[in-house]
Amino acid sequence: MQHQFEEYGKTIEITGYRGINFHAAEAYLKANRKQTQNCEIQFFDADLIATFEHLYFAALNALAAFKAKTNISKSPAMETMLYASALRQILKAIERTGIKRESQNMAVLIISDDAVQVERALYEVTKQVDAPLDEAVLELTQAKIIKIKKAFEIGDQELFSTMLSQDPKKALTALVIERMALLSTQI
Repeated sequence: MQHQFEEYGKTIEITGYRGINFHAAEAYLKANRKQTQNCEIQFFDADLIATFEHLYFAALNALAAFKAKTNISKSPAMETMLYASALRQILKAIERTGIKRESQNMAVLIISDDAVQVERALYEVTKQVDAPLDEAVLELTQAKIIKIKKAFEIGDQELFSTMLSQDPKKALTALVIERMALLSTQI
């Protein structure tokens, strides 16, 4: 799904792939993380992404950090990884939400100044990862809920108290987004 962040002059694409070839994805990312000066790509383990909103708000926070010059990393794509993981250390962030050898489903974020560049990058990624596009990998399942609760240290009581006004999936997504928002307040 492509979105415009007009305030930041950026276009983003957030999508997913089911049944990825990890080695092909990793090789592509290493060779093409920055295809051009204005297009960046980040891969995530889709099993640890709490819906499209998770990456949308991670990207929004990352772009806001760059605009405010409070960014931790040198690229919006990596800053998005930090926000998506709700961690300030790059290696820990990659360990939490980055793709791994055992990853079967992958979420992809592409950021660019140019919507056409985003489309080109998406085409190239799709060609290289040898897996079908499937945005459904971003949706929450019972198995994903368990993984995300563990990774983000969300206890049953915290989830339950948030659920009082929402369904469990929306509550979990809200808690992950809250943790991401808190990242910008940490020193």
